[in-house]
Amino acid sequence: MPGPSILPLHERDHPLDARFSYLSISYHDSLSFVTVVALNRPKKRNAINAQVCLFLDLSISYHDSLSFVTVVALNRPKKRNAINAQMWKEIGDAFRQLGTTGDGCRCVLLTGSGKGFCGGIDITDEKFFSGISGGGDADKHGPSRDMARQSLAFRSQILEMQAAFTAVGECPVPVVAAIHGACVGAGIDLTCCADVRVCSPNAMFSIREVRLGLAADVGTLQRFPKIVGFGSLVRELCLTGDDFNAEDALKIGFVSRISRTNDDLANTANSICQRISRNSPVAATVTKASLNYSRDHTIAEGLEHVALHNSTALMSEDLVKSFLMSRGAADAQFAPLQSHSRL
Repeated sequence: MPGPSILPLHERDHPLDARFSYLSISYHDSLSFVTVVALNRPKKRNAINAQVCLFLDLSISYHDSLSFVTVVALNRPKKRNAINAQMWKEIGDAFRQLGTTGDGCRCVLLTGSGKGFCGGIDITDEKFFSGISGGGDADKHGPSRDMARQSLAFRSQILEMQAAFTAVGECPVPVVAAIHGACVGAGIDLTCCADVRVCSPNAMFSIREVRLGLAADVGTLQRFPKIVGFGSLVRELCLTGDDFNAEDALKIGFVSRISRTNDDLANTANSICQRISRNSPVAATVTKASLNYSRDHTIAEGLEHVALHNSTALMSEDLVKSFLMSRGAADAQFAPLQSHSRL
């Protein structure tokens, strides 16, 4: 016999509900602003398998003090948030969904749990290097590998890793990275994809890959110079792998501000997120899209791009609400962005 229902039956589907086989995600009329997640494998007594646990190495949360902001934390503090293959996939999966599910998210705050933001790639995870060390088929003349075939096979892994971080930059809502302690290697790759970066006084950065015997290949060499310029110092940092501190990062424009103290970083980042999320989500989304497009195209192409977007965005009811808010009215009640259509 089934047990009594814990919640009333007046429920509405959550935008994420259809995406999970073993979770039921819903709203309930009696619980305002609450999303209900239920394990949904009753025949297995709700035993948790890998498909139920969506994110193992990321923490994704909301906070009452941060309206419309989703907080994503790298969550391997005992490993200094070194990114293993599991976390790498989760970053891509999470940021492909954030801002697209109709849940009201207007901004994402990206942080790291524990003593530092990110210690780089987890070199103890053999999955990263199995494509390099894995053998090809031995031919009839002996056990030698066909390096061309092995290289073509490994290329797809690099592209997959690149795409996971690119998802951060392509997330439709702005992403603010709050960096403390070490931000090394893959941590730089990741934060280059954020829209805004702030750090604590104890932040330490390093484009470390060259010191490990490889060229950074998931975005730093392409994005970092576009953020801070292609000058001599950038090449020095990329070619030496030297550390640079918070003041250096501020001076070259990699971060926009340093918090007054290490403990004040959260307040600094939260303030930026709140000011972003106070604005129309349509305006913020179009602004981010235009900035990203213009970065990679000519001025003329960028102007054409924003004209196309604004020809529809200016029809939004948000325009009048924003104008009234700028004239001293209370914060506008903007409708959430709709859930993106998917097959």
